Amino acid sequence: MPITKRSRLSRVAASTIAVALGATALAACGSSDGDSEADSGPVSLTYWTWTPGMDKVVDLWNKGQGKKDQITVTVKKQASGDTLVTKILTAHKAGKAPDLVQAEYQALPTLVSNDALADIADKVGDAKSKFAEGVWQQTSLGTDAVYAVPQDIGPMMFYYREDLFKKYGLTVPTTWDEFAETARALKKKSPETDLTTFSANDSGLFAGLAQQAGAQWWTTSGDKWKVGINDAATKKVADFWGGLVKEGAVDNQPMYTPAWNKALNTGKQIAWVSAVWAPGTLTTAAPDTKGKWAMAPLPQWTAGENKTGSWGGSSTAVTTDSKHQEAAAKFAAWLNTDDAALTALAKESGIYPAATNAQTSGAFATSPDYFSNQADFYTKAAEIAKTTAPSAWGPNVNVAYTAFNDAFGAAAKNKSDFGAALDKMQDATVADLKKQGFGVSE
Repeated sequence: MPITKRSRLSRVAASTIAVALGATALAACGSSDGDSEADSGPVSLTYWTWTPGMDKVVDLWNKGQGKKDQITVTVKKQASGDTLVTKILTAHKAGKAPDLVQAEYQALPTLVSNDALADIADKVGDAKSKFAEGVWQQTSLGTDAVYAVPQDIGPMMFYYREDLFKKYGLTVPTTWDEFAETARALKKKSPETDLTTFSANDSGLFAGLAQQAGAQWWTTSGDKWKVGINDAATKKVADFWGGLVKEGAVDNQPMYTPAWNKALNTGKQIAWVSAVWAPGTLTTAAPDTKGKWAMAPLPQWTAGENKTGSWGGSSTAVTTDSKHQEAAAKFAAWLNTDDAALTALAKESGIYPAATNAQTSGAFATSPDYFSNQADFYTKAAEIAKTTAPSAWGPNVNVAYTAFNDAFGAAAKNKSDFGAALDKMQDATVADLKKQGFGVSE
């Protein structure tokens, strides 16, 4: 099958198309399995990654299982984000991509639609059983194919100043309606204090909130993409936060600024909707409040529900250019499921593992030092991670994220209509897909 924009679509189809086509049709559009004969002797693999300390983790492989299997892996440090995606695609165009790459979940459709990633479904054994369904779905893209093995995840949760909630007589919200009432109640009791801020400088946060609400930003219809960024679920999220900003119930300043750090450190902001990696950020942003924060599940849209979104996370993928795809897939599975590898990743890289067997053991058997007051921090985090809602990424996430920063940045600053900003994000994403030559279903 020729690799055109439309034929590539079958590689990133939604689950309904996967059922209709079956794994055989998907495989027909894929690339070869690499040179299996080359895997019978000594093999050398190259791995592009930005994770700090990865070379030390890979040393465990090279001195252990890799030595036994005659598979040596060499780490090549790279930049992260769109910079790495561009570099991978450039190398692939020349037929010189590395054997393995680290890829954020939202980047996988872009890499797959450009035929840069191999389907390793038949090469990773029972790896799927090590991950929550919603996490594994991000690497299968809703099909029977598997384009990567999950490495780290960012399940979202609610952080709050336990001492100040007690001081102001606030109850930890379990629904978003309660969250809004908590924000208003705090304003009445302490007008200079904010529950939190809506930050328009991090599209990943908004995407995770929409994911929790059931949003499906990219799906397929036949051989066309359907963009639903302004779907009902996302509009509900946008209207909710836009309303709070407009009435002044929450702040409208961006995160990760000196002013934001000061607000957290001095108690001017007493809560933060974030992810499992928040303790590291708080350690730097609000050092004077160590031991005063607590973590709880995200508020739910309907009482009694139990869902969360993702903010961040990445995977290990095998490229179609690799001549040793079986060996590369074996390493990818080891890296992200082996107990020793996961312990080393936590110690050397500070990641929160996607594999469920590692989320309450080793480095995660005790709570973060910053949260020494919450002994069940990682036990609770692991429970929350299992409730991760499915996501729906497409081949131009970078364009959607840029449009979010522009449109929501202006709306947050001016306290104007977030719904209109969402429509701008939708229009920009659709226009870019058409420009790239993808079929788009209106």
